[in-house]
Amino acid sequence: MLNQQTPLDLMFQALADPSRRTMVERLSRGPASVSELAKPLTMSLPAVVQHLQVLEASGLVRSEKVGRVRTCHIDWAALQTAEDWIMDRRKNWELRLDRLGDFLAEQKKG
Repeated sequence: MLNQQTPLDLMFQALADPSRRTMVERLSRGPASVSELAKPLTMSLPAVVQHLQVLEASGLVRSEKVGRVRTCHIDWAALQTAEDWIMDRRKNWELRLDRLGDFLAEQKKG
């Protein structure tokens, strides 16, 4: 069980790398070819492909090859999964901080 990674684990691992976050940021504006994604990065094309493979394995990015061009795009449903997880944590912390604020306000009064 410890060696099994959930889809959420794979997404956060994929997003842990700044180059992959740059690719996801670019893809958030629309589909792009691999060579387009490689332009702003200071790495070889094979390295870019390896990063894209990590993004695809995480489910965040999908690609399709037409002729000699591989076009990538974001899988918005997968990204929504990560966003939902973050929002659940945020709601929990906001509730805790609200309760702490109420407690501290009561302590000031008393």
